[in-house]
Amino acid sequence: MFASLLTLLAGVTTLVYGGDRVVDGASALARHAGVSTFFVGVTVVAVGSSVPEIATSLYAAAYGSGNLVVGHVVGSATSQITLGVGVVSLAAPLSVARQKTRVYGGGMLAAMAVMAVALQSGTVTRAQGALMVLAYLGFLAVLAEHEDYAEHVSDSDLSLRRAAGYVVLGVALVVVGGHLLVTGSQRLAVTLGVPSYLVGLVTGLGTTAPEIAVALIAVRRDRTGIAVGTLLGSNITDPLFSLGIGAAFAGVHVTGVDGVLTSVGYMILASAAVLAVLYARRPVGRAGSLSCLVLYVPTFFLG
Repeated sequence: MFASLLTLLAGVTTLVYGGDRVVDGASALARHAGVSTFFVGVTVVAVGSSVPEIATSLYAAAYGSGNLVVGHVVGSATSQITLGVGVVSLAAPLSVARQKTRVYGGGMLAAMAVMAVALQSGTVTRAQGALMVLAYLGFLAVLAEHEDYAEHVSDSDLSLRRAAGYVVLGVALVVVGGHLLVTGSQRLAVTLGVPSYLVGLVTGLGTTAPEIAVALIAVRRDRTGIAVGTLLGSNITDPLFSLGIGAAFAGVHVTGVDGVLTSVGYMILASAAVLAVLYARRPVGRAGSLSCLVLYVPTFFLG
């Protein structure tokens, strides 16, 4: 039990330190590239913090565990958009321009819809997976084309090389920290005899911990663009790229399609509800934060 607690503490410490490096590095990268911190959050930070989901998708697809691939993506995305936005907006005022909510939020819902369509038959083929990856890359290209290059950060003195190093180091640390948090929580739950579904809850929280940690630190340091960009960006990355790359590698087959589609449907509905809160409440107040947190509860009873 003591070892599990130490692992948990190490995970949290690593997450916080790594998240701090990511925020510094991403802000500086935005300044050097002349783009918004929101854009860097949606692209560089979101992809980097989704490494656990990408790796899980590849491994699970290779071993024929399609339900694990889809369940991991759905669980991660749902908890991220509900718990992530809820926790971050409780920590500090969270305000997002309505145009960005429409563009990036619309991209997130579109990515989830593509995932739902691909799963209708119960099998995501290699060809479908490749198309999903290409769709994701195309989305990034469109974002880059329409990015406002006049909107950038000007208060960082990090060199380009050092900024990139901060991002790489920070993402690596938040991924490791998330892994330590998951393994330590699992061991502690088993030691205390906690029901298995709670172990699954802890694991789900652990896999979203990198994104939430980065977002929390960013919003506390007045880097709302990185915070929201990371949360929404990861929820574009996971349904399209993470699932797509696993399917492109070995194909993804799921059993119990009806239950899976129910979970995917709720993921989309919950995401739309959170986007409505972000769009209507500027900044998101306590009531909005709590409503986002409550939206996470039904995930325990779906699938």
